[in-house]
Amino acid sequence: MEIYGYIASIFMGLSLGMIGGGGSILTVPILVYLFTINPVLATAYSLFIVGLTALVGGGFYLKKGEVDLKTGLIFAIPSFIGVYLTRAYVVPQLPDPVFTLGTHPISKPLLMMLVFAVLMVVASISMIKTKKASAAPAKEFSSMNRFLLISLEGLVVGGITGFVGAGGGFLIIPALVLLVGMPMKIAVGTSLFIIAAKSLLGFIGDIQHQAFIDWKLLLTVSGIAIMGLFIGMSLSKKVSEKTLKKGFGYFVLTMGAFILYDQIKKM
Repeated sequence: MEIYGYIASIFMGLSLGMIGGGGSILTVPILVYLFTINPVLATAYSLFIVGLTALVGGGFYLKKGEVDLKTGLIFAIPSFIGVYLTRAYVVPQLPDPVFTLGTHPISKPLLMMLVFAVLMVVASISMIKTKKASAAPAKEFSSMNRFLLISLEGLVVGGITGFVGAGGGFLIIPALVLLVGMPMKIAVGTSLFIIAAKSLLGFIGDIQHQAFIDWKLLLTVSGIAIMGLFIGMSLSKKVSEKTLKKGFGYFVLTMGAFILYDQIKKM
């Protein structure tokens, strides 16, 4: 099954290159289903793989002038705090099972995957339903309120994505597009920088609690994903902003529905 995992890693990078997100949406399932890694450890590995791949992609988008560094920084700093605290202190303290639903114990790995899938579905619907006028309300905020709104979004997204081990592009992009009013292609480049910094910081917080890290696997998958990233960035030049947004939404919805169905079967 590992060979399929390496092949699938190309598509993970392709997703990041084209839409600035979706990397962790593929990486966590790849690690869990194809490399048979425990979901808790898979969320940690995902942070490194997605973070490194996004860092490379963000650098190229920056060269093209398609990164809003100011907004990205305002979003990223509280997001860093959220993801680091979650991975370093919240996740390790969760009991296993976390709780019991009727006669079904909900384990920590199961809860992570369920939350992961639900967030994917919610975020995808917000992108699919987006209309051109939807970004307008974000421009009505005063500078201070806009700063606070972006910061709060960053903190919440950081905490949530830290819990599920995601880079967070599937939440960051809707936040930047719908609430900040950022053009889709600028949101893609900005999202990559936020994902890179937040994911790698979260991984640092996580490895404090991991007895063994398979660096060979991490670097191999990351290298393959970066190859996919370059392919994705090349293809993105030929696709319109509207198509990217809709495609992103349907892609996330499909993956979220599959994971949700699979995890419910295990309850």
